[in-house]
Amino acid sequence: MTNGFDDFYAIIPAGGTGTRLWPLSREDKPKFLYDLLGQGRTLIQSTFDRLATIAGVDHVCISTGERHVAAVREQLPEVDSGHIFAEPSPRDSTAAIALATAVLARRHGGDIIVGSFAADHVIRGKVAFIEAVRQAVATARAGYVTTIGIAASRPSTAFGYIHEGTSLAEQVPDAPSAVLVERFVEKPNAVTAQAYLSTGEYRWNAGMFVMRADTLLDHLRAAKPQLAHAIDAIAEAICDDDRAHDAAVAAAVERGENPRETVDRADFRERQDEAMGRWWPSMEKIAFDYAVAEPLSVAGGVAMVPGDFGWDDIGDFNSVAALLPSVNERNIKVLGSVDDVEMLDSAGDVVVPSGSRTIALLGVNDMVVVDTPDALLIAPRARSQEVKAMVRHLEQSGREELL
Repeated sequence: MTNGFDDFYAIIPAGGTGTRLWPLSREDKPKFLYDLLGQGRTLIQSTFDRLATIAGVDHVCISTGERHVAAVREQLPEVDSGHIFAEPSPRDSTAAIALATAVLARRHGGDIIVGSFAADHVIRGKVAFIEAVRQAVATARAGYVTTIGIAASRPSTAFGYIHEGTSLAEQVPDAPSAVLVERFVEKPNAVTAQAYLSTGEYRWNAGMFVMRADTLLDHLRAAKPQLAHAIDAIAEAICDDDRAHDAAVAAAVERGENPRETVDRADFRERQDEAMGRWWPSMEKIAFDYAVAEPLSVAGGVAMVPGDFGWDDIGDFNSVAALLPSVNERNIKVLGSVDDVEMLDSAGDVVVPSGSRTIALLGVNDMVVVDTPDALLIAPRARSQEVKAMVRHLEQSGREELL
């Protein structure tokens, strides 16, 4: 663990289905469970590795859907089961982050620092990332909800933006790069995005947030009291089950048994399951930006630390292509075995073979070809963002089995 992070706990929200990466990403196996870079580690494994280096293995938690818990445990066996928070249904990022925070605050105190980092982002530049998190943690200790803003390398219309305000270097000496957030802005059109880029005052909003646990929970209790009440009720139930589990472990040790062999945390979920069943289904479904970041920024309570490292949000197959090496001089990108692809007079394609048959490309240019056992996607690369529309079309056509 890196020095200076003793009070820091990282939360990895692992949700969503990544519909723009269909038919590879599905509801039962979303994109964060895949190795989309061909590096031998899935997106969530890479995210865990990055955060465990900073905070320590025991300070990293994961919030994910119940249907994905088994896969997460298989991919990350080093994570204690008590650090995986299972959501019965998607309720967006506020609920996921707030529940993990409320449990951690009860376990370790309200003055701990928590940070939320999505499971499906790609980050290059380990030293720069650690420095950005260090300054974010220092700024959070001063009471700010702190985000890490990514340098905008192009006028993208796919990301939200953060407008930088005045420096906080005097207020937070340990974070000389920290600034107030003037405002958050939604995904702009191309003209507006170019205008943002030309000012040098805007950064991409990557959805990374670092804050004191009590800062977040107190804000929710004031601004979203019903949601906060539900979160508190579930968190208290989880901690009641924790105490029952810990008592069983202590009793096993006293009997001379190995608690790892005789005590299963899964047997201590009675209160948690009851509370989840009562409170979770009706909880407000709202993104963290809308519930926390935007309203607090208006009150001067949100800061930003620049993240001067390589960052990618793998949102579609074009994003995947940008991160993969070309397999030939014609800029063909292959996620999987190149031996499963034959190419003739083709260029600029993104190909994902299934491994069960050969994909033959003849005169195919700038296309996405994704082969899976039950579905084949063929689309222009320029329309990668519209794969989500195809998923909606399949749903409306009664083809839910493919989703």
